[in-house]
Amino acid sequence: MIIDSKGMKETEAASSIPVEELMETAGMSAAEEIKKLVAPGAKVVILCGNGNNGGDGFVICRALKEYDCCVIPVDGKPKTDAAKAAWKKVPRGKKKTVNDLAEVLKMADAVIDCVYGFGFHGNLKPEVRRIFGMVNTSGRRVFSVDINSGAESDTGRYDVDAIVSEVTFALDCYKPFHMLRKEHRLFERTVLVDLGLPHTVPTKYAEMDEELFFRSFPKKKETAYKGSDGKVLLAGGCYGMAGALSLNITGAETLGASYIEVALPESIYPIEAIKHTTAVFHPFGMQTAMQVVSEAVSHAKAVAFGSGAVYMEKKRDVMDVILQNRKAPVVLDAEGLRLLQHNTYVLRFVKCPLIITPHVGEFADLINLPAETVMSARLSAAAAFAKENKIYVVLKGPHTIVASPDGDIYINQSGNEALAQAGSGDLLTGMIAAMLTFVPDVFKAVCMAVWLHGWLAEKGCSQYAKQTFRLESFPELMNRVFMDHGY
Repeated sequence: MIIDSKGMKETEAASSIPVEELMETAGMSAAEEIKKLVAPGAKVVILCGNGNNGGDGFVICRALKEYDCCVIPVDGKPKTDAAKAAWKKVPRGKKKTVNDLAEVLKMADAVIDCVYGFGFHGNLKPEVRRIFGMVNTSGRRVFSVDINSGAESDTGRYDVDAIVSEVTFALDCYKPFHMLRKEHRLFERTVLVDLGLPHTVPTKYAEMDEELFFRSFPKKKETAYKGSDGKVLLAGGCYGMAGALSLNITGAETLGASYIEVALPESIYPIEAIKHTTAVFHPFGMQTAMQVVSEAVSHAKAVAFGSGAVYMEKKRDVMDVILQNRKAPVVLDAEGLRLLQHNTYVLRFVKCPLIITPHVGEFADLINLPAETVMSARLSAAAAFAKENKIYVVLKGPHTIVASPDGDIYINQSGNEALAQAGSGDLLTGMIAAMLTFVPDVFKAVCMAVWLHGWLAEKGCSQYAKQTFRLESFPELMNRVFMDHGY
């Protein structure tokens, strides 16, 4: 389960378990995980804050009886009642001060970070920053309890001197911070520590894996025909950029979309028709664009527009026609996003479910903010834009984020650097559009497509190097997966 700091507080409160008891459970449970990674007899330094996360550290110190432990409060004396009580139980001989840190670090085998928990926000104090710098450059093994100190639980923001750990122990639930590892790289891996709390508080964070995917992806019925799942319409491309539209089609083919229609400029029709023999094409010119696209949209179950449409004839008119439909979900990518720049007001008039798929640069241009600002707050920026404009945002990156207009969030965990190449987003656009013909829940369909896009890249790296990964291999990779799952 993934939950934010507010939800975690509500979960703890709903459990009716006293804070002291929760602290004891958290500290003892984390200590058991530490014992699996650090040999008995090792010298362990536990850095503690003045809140309940520091209290967890005091409990850990008592639990590591087979180790040479010491505790150092790095942000003043304990302030909460529970932390004060836990501090009193720490043997006097194990209590050190900040002035002892340099010396004990020289002798330490491991450092346990219990300074700040999921309540931390903002920047580190100068003195704490200096201490964290000593730890990060010490060369010692470092383990963080719940959240790496100096990082925020809900946003992914972190101070430049935040603690960097080998392992971070997520207490009871994963937090958004844990799901954004590839972006902050503050830990190598995370271990979930079960605290036995009842999970009655709802969460807005969705999850996806192989089991959940195939639980929702329908198998073909015995009575199926080519139009059973509806038609997916892919509109895009232009002279010189036929490959982007081709990858849209490849994405739809990956899902096994049984009726793929393609609206495209006449100039690239021969290229696409030779490569994709089962798609139904609707070529158009300057004078016929509106009529051709309008007719194709009228019977589509899902539509994608924008990939490779930089020099498309009548591209703005084509997008307007597509957005004026009231039923079929629409995926806007690439040139479709650029056409929205300085015109996002049009989103309030769109009646169909709308999904946009920007990378950070495109999203920054769309909301008129520096890319660096967006990168430091991708989660909150995507969520705010989705809610304000009542659309679905797929903000692409190492961890692609899906935000719904209802406040639901998905932080993708699949994928690797094999997808860091031109065309990867075009492939995803086709996959999302096709998925919308199979799965009626828009948010779930988008999450499934995003997860699958990354997962197939992982599976494909058993056959292709990440450096030369072929995006065109997706249909064959998915064919093997479908066979394994009895499709």
